[in-house]
Amino acid sequence: MTDMGMPDEVPGVVRSGALKRSDRSIGAVLIDAGRLRPEDAQRILRLHHEKGLRFGDAGKALGLLNQADIEFALSRQFDYSYLTRGESSVSEEVVAAYDPFSRQVESLRAVRSQLMLRWFDFEPPRKALAIVSGAPNEGRSFIAANLAVLFSQLGKRTLLIDADMRNPRQHQLFGLDNRAGLSAVLSGRAGPESVQHVPALQHLSVLPAGTPPPNPLELLSRPIFAELLHQLAAQLDVILLDSPATGETADAQIIAVRAGAALIVARKSATRLWRVQGVSDSVAQAKATIVGAVLNDF
Repeated sequence: MTDMGMPDEVPGVVRSGALKRSDRSIGAVLIDAGRLRPEDAQRILRLHHEKGLRFGDAGKALGLLNQADIEFALSRQFDYSYLTRGESSVSEEVVAAYDPFSRQVESLRAVRSQLMLRWFDFEPPRKALAIVSGAPNEGRSFIAANLAVLFSQLGKRTLLIDADMRNPRQHQLFGLDNRAGLSAVLSGRAGPESVQHVPALQHLSVLPAGTPPPNPLELLSRPIFAELLHQLAAQLDVILLDSPATGETADAQIIAVRAGAALIVARKSATRLWRVQGVSDSVAQAKATIVGAVLNDF
C-alpha cells in the first residue's frame, strides 16, 4: 500500500487507551476554561469551607457561578463534552453539541445505539459508514454531523469526512476552514493537516470537503481514497462520511463501497418510498451493506 504520510494520530483525537476521567476539581476546570478567575475561586473555597456548601453552590451563592458553569465543569469531569450557545462557532443546527438531553438528541441517540449493534460492535472492527440519501435537503448532513458528535460523546475517537465535494456543508456546520480538505488530499495537494479538531468536543475531528474540484467522482474513484480510509481506521473508532444525493451523481455509491456500509436518510412527509428504494438498490448494487434507514423529522 502506498505510504500517504498520514500522522501517527489524527489531530485532536485521543487514543482510547489514553482516555481517563478527569480528576480535576470543578474550580480547576473552570479556571482552565477561562470561566473563573483564581482569586474568585479562592473566595468560593472560603465559603465552601466556612458553610460546608458544595463548591458549585458556594459559587452560585456568591454570584460568581451559574448553573451553566457547573454543568460545563461536570461535563468535562465526566468526559462528556458539549457546547454553550454564544461560545462556539459550531452551528446550533448541531443540536447534539448544544442540547444533549433534548428529545431530538434522545432520538438520535437511539439511532447511534442501533448503529453500534448493527455495524460498529463487531470483530474484526467495522469503522466506516456512509450517510446517503436520494435527494438534496433530506437532512443527510444534519444526521451525519449530529451522529458524529454523539459518537464522540461516547468516548469514541470519531472523524467526520465531508465527501460531498459538490455541495459541502460540514465546514459550515462546525465553523471550520474549508480551503484545504478531502479534495486536496485526494489530489495529492494536501496531507493530514487538513483534518481539523473541533474545539471543546474532545474526541471529534472533521475532514472538510475542501475546494470543490471539477472531477469529484474521479477523485473518489482513485485508490488513494481507499488507502486514506484504511490508514485512518487504524487510528479511529468511528468514521462517518457525508455524501452527495444518489439521485444526482454516482459519488455516493463509490463512498458507500469504500466505507463498506451505508445509512439511508429520508425526510418525513417529503421523501417518496420509491426514492428510498432507489437509494437502497443503488447501494446494494455497488456491493455495500445497508445498515438501516433514518426517517428525519427535524
